[in-house]
Amino acid sequence: MSETLLDVKGMNCPLPVLKANRTLRGMAPGERLRVLATDRASVADFQAYCRETGHALLACGEESGVFSFVIRRRPDEALPNDPQKKGN
Repeated sequence: MSETLLDVKGMNCPLPVLKANRTLRGMAPGERLRVLATDRASVADFQAYCRETGHALLACGEESGVFSFVIRRRPDEALPNDPQKKGN
């Protein structure tokens, strides 16, 4: 399965999560996003973001000061009361 790459190195909180959120909104359910970040706060930020939104944090790691996160976009039906979905 292919991944979309989002490079947010050099950006500080909350920009990495905000940019990832925008990217994920344009992706189909089940697609994967790999995020590269240098902000240490992004570790906790992406864990909380995925927990709150229903996206799956498949992997996270760090190499030479660059944090990598692999996120799978949630199925549309994961949050039936999502205010962003029309018709609810």
